[in-house]
Amino acid sequence: MQTKRTIFSNRGLPYALLLPQLAITAIFFLWPAGQAFYQSFLREDAFGLKTSFVWFENYTRLFASASYLNSLSVTVIFAVSTTVLSIGFALVLAVAADRMVRSAQAYTTLLVWPYAVAPAVAGIMWWFMFNPTIGILPYILDQFGYNWNHGLSRTDAMILVVIAASWKQISYNFLFFLAGLQAIPHSLSEAAAIDGAGPVKRFFTIILPLLSPTTFFLMVVNVVYAMFDTFGVIHATTEGGPAQSTNILVYKVFNDGFIGLNLGSSAAQSVILMAIVITLTVIQFRYIERRVEY
Repeated sequence: MQTKRTIFSNRGLPYALLLPQLAITAIFFLWPAGQAFYQSFLREDAFGLKTSFVWFENYTRLFASASYLNSLSVTVIFAVSTTVLSIGFALVLAVAADRMVRSAQAYTTLLVWPYAVAPAVAGIMWWFMFNPTIGILPYILDQFGYNWNHGLSRTDAMILVVIAASWKQISYNFLFFLAGLQAIPHSLSEAAAIDGAGPVKRFFTIILPLLSPTTFFLMVVNVVYAMFDTFGVIHATTEGGPAQSTNILVYKVFNDGFIGLNLGSSAAQSVILMAIVITLTVIQFRYIERRVEY
């Protein structure tokens, strides 16, 4: 089979078509990233009148700081919990929607709506529902003898932000899982059912392995989401508290840079955060992708 190739009569036309996207990438991504990298080697005085080049001092101070190491551990717990919860619930909902015949379209539409909600709005909504004074969920938990208060309890605060961040991402994961399930031929499950395999065995031996490419893609996307896009959720619910128990890395960058005005340290934190995400993505593609069945 011969593949058709697009031939441009003007050699400059392909570059002209790529130029707008390249310009946007350079102006809004590469340039700010370069500025942050350069600023991570600087230190400014309290009045912003004097700047000195301190080489790697901002980085060494970070790894000697207990608050920064705490943010690293909090970020790991938050990212893993959010990724597992959002992917797990999305897979369950997608399997349920794939089994439905009559109301599948309406069911899918209702599940997609939460993805249109801004992270800050999602955080405020869950903050109201979990509010110890006016929230309905603490009232229900109190009937079972559990005194919920995310303003005082570190565990309650982490549960709140994980639920809020996961709820926001479930719709996105659901769409991909549903598309993946609908692409699997039903003849495979039917053949396994004829051989005597039950629904659970068919799911784990046939459906789940065939969904591994989708699961791998969503795992990468959700880790990046938990690292960067959950700032609005944290800011609207706990603001990193109580006692820095929900102060993830991206929120600490904001807090130290815009609130504490320690721009050099904030820039160094942003560089480290980007390096962590890039390293995790490379590890996922290099080692985890080998287990993916295409």
